[in-house]
Amino acid sequence: MSKPTRLSGFPEFLPAERVVEQQVLASLARTFELHGFAGIETRAVEPLDQLLRKGETSKEVYLLRRLQEEDAGKDKGIGLHFDLTVPFARYVLENAGKLDFPFRRYQIQKVWRGERPQEGRFREFTQADIDIVGRDTLPFHHDVEVTRVMLDALSRLAGPELLGLPGIRLQVNNRKLIQGFYTGLGAPDIDEVMRLIDKLDKLPEAEVRRLLVAEAGLTEAQADSCLALASISTPDDSFVAKVRDLGVEHELLDEGLEELAALIRGCADLTTDRTRVEADLKIARGLDYYTGTVFETRLDGYESLGSICSGGRYDALATDGRTTYPGVGISLGVSRLLVPLIGKGVLTADRSVPSVVLVALNDEESRPEAEAVATALRGREIPCEVAPSPAKFGKQIRYAERRGIPYVWFVRDAAHEVKDIRSGDQAAADPALWSPPVEDLRPRISHASAAGAGATSDDHSHSNSNSHTTSKEQHP
Repeated sequence: MSKPTRLSGFPEFLPAERVVEQQVLASLARTFELHGFAGIETRAVEPLDQLLRKGETSKEVYLLRRLQEEDAGKDKGIGLHFDLTVPFARYVLENAGKLDFPFRRYQIQKVWRGERPQEGRFREFTQADIDIVGRDTLPFHHDVEVTRVMLDALSRLAGPELLGLPGIRLQVNNRKLIQGFYTGLGAPDIDEVMRLIDKLDKLPEAEVRRLLVAEAGLTEAQADSCLALASISTPDDSFVAKVRDLGVEHELLDEGLEELAALIRGCADLTTDRTRVEADLKIARGLDYYTGTVFETRLDGYESLGSICSGGRYDALATDGRTTYPGVGISLGVSRLLVPLIGKGVLTADRSVPSVVLVALNDEESRPEAEAVATALRGREIPCEVAPSPAKFGKQIRYAERRGIPYVWFVRDAAHEVKDIRSGDQAAADPALWSPPVEDLRPRISHASAAGAGATSDDHSHSNSNSHTTSKEQHP
């Protein structure tokens, strides 16, 4: 068999790198559960009529087809989900009679997109979504709650115990604010103005201004007012006065200003030196079903990645014709965040295996005795393994060292000793009593400085919420 060719866009992590991902996913799940969110998992496939109902993702859906096409039967007309919002909407409708509303759920799962892999874009990737869904109505305070939950989650991830990130900026805007402003301004095509303003991160301001006039039908003065609004960004509610100074009035604008100010004030106590929330009035989100709060998130030093975490309020997540289920949600692109950091060597783990102890072998006949030691340690939740062969002790120690295992256990003449191979210290030990220091019990994430922050490989050699956004997070 010839050497396989790596499949671009499908990242895979080496064991030490996978440790980083696992600890991130565990931290997210713990945080979401601390806030009372229930975890769910939906099937990987959905009917095509559901996946394609918005139309804009038709080229990205992976179709599912059986090899024996004539026997496809019910497998026809289904595809892999490209985000977690579409399956969640279906899940709410199917289970509405069994759910308590407002329903608070988190979902951490793989999704698939059939597009050309490039920086920040993968064909298979992991997302972490949280949503709060109501029946017919959903009070605004849930927008604040979702923001606080994700700020908490990001703060924990950014800390030195996990990713040690330089800073995360959660940018927030409100569609009512910008729609009310454009309406009060007299814009003839509000949706087109929002679509073009959303391009400010990708196009020069002068080009966006030209497009506002040429494609959205604005006057030069109206285009300048729209760009002036988009330039406003504050860490507090001082943006309200700046918007008022632009002289545009509309009741929807008033409502949006009030909601956004309430959200910024409601999250002020959670801002830290690593995570901050700010009102950024250029954030529009390109999808048309957002009706209020909208989120995007940038990682300091890695701005080229675009938004790693995004979402918003949608007042019609799902409907059965009689009942409407409004929601607010935000999604973190786990792969988008981790792949470039791991690919640049910024993050790895201090060992590639969970084992904290290697039980050495004197000879093959002593294997049962070594296994008994390992069993005793495992019985007390201490991960360990027995050496694969009774090589010289020096070789067994080097084997442990290569794998990052910090301790080697020796049994000689019924005497037990454990050696910390990092310091060389060796002491008598009892497998029924000995425990490693807490910091050694599990692999720990280690950090290195990034050269050329923001640069990524396509998938990383083994590793791998618009820039690959889901419907909610536009695949952060």
